[in-house]
Amino acid sequence: MKIIDLTLTISQTIPTFSGSPRPRFISWSQIKKDGYNLELLFFSSHTGTHLDAPYHFNENGMKIHEIPPERLISDAILIRTKKEKNQSIQKSDITKFEKTYGKIQNKSTVIFFTGWQKNLKKSNYFTKNPGLSASAVTYLISKNTNLVGIDSPSIDSGKNKNFPAHKILSKRNILIAENLKNLDKISTSNFKLIILPLKLQNATGSPVRAIAFQNTN
Repeated sequence: MKIIDLTLTISQTIPTFSGSPRPRFISWSQIKKDGYNLELLFFSSHTGTHLDAPYHFNENGMKIHEIPPERLISDAILIRTKKEKNQSIQKSDITKFEKTYGKIQNKSTVIFFTGWQKNLKKSNYFTKNPGLSASAVTYLISKNTNLVGIDSPSIDSGKNKNFPAHKILSKRNILIAENLKNLDKISTSNFKLIILPLKLQNATGSPVRAIAFQNTN
C-alpha cells in the first residue's frame, strides 16, 4: 500500500484567493514563559487544500459539520486530463476515460488531474485556472457523484466569475475538494481517498488533510 499526501502546507506565505486574508500564525504562549508553546491561527476556511460544503453556494445545503463521515472516506477515480490556462474539462474528457477504464459508477468520488498545481506560485494561478464545463458538471450529476476534486484552486475556471459549477453541484449536495497536490504521484486510475475537514459548526468549508492510498500489488 502506497500512501500519498495530497495536501498543501498552510503557512503565512501560501498563496490565497484575491480578497481573502493572508494566514497568520500568532505566537500565544512560549515554553520559557508559560511552560508550553501555543499559537493562534487566522485564515479563511477555504485556505490551501480544502473542502467546500454545499452550504458555500446553497443556502439549504449541508454545512461542514453536517457531512457524514462515510462521504469523506471513499473509493476515488483519477481522471488525467492536462489543461492549460482558461481551458475547461469537458464531458468528452470523462467519456474518453470511461472508454479505457469502464463506466464511472454511481456515487463515485471523481478527482481531476489537470497539471495546474505547478503554477501555484504564479500570478495567474487563481485567475486563469482550468475548471469544469457545464457538460462535465451535468454528466457528473447524472452519476450521483459523491465528491468532485481538482488540483486547481477552483472547480470553476478562473475566467468565470459566476461560479456555475459550484452552484450546480452544491444545489445537489455534491462535495467539492480544491487545491489537491501530488495527484501526479498516483499511478493508478482507482485509489482510496480520505479527506478530513475540521468539524466546524455552520462553516462553509474547511482546510483538510487529504490522503490517497494506492494499492501497489
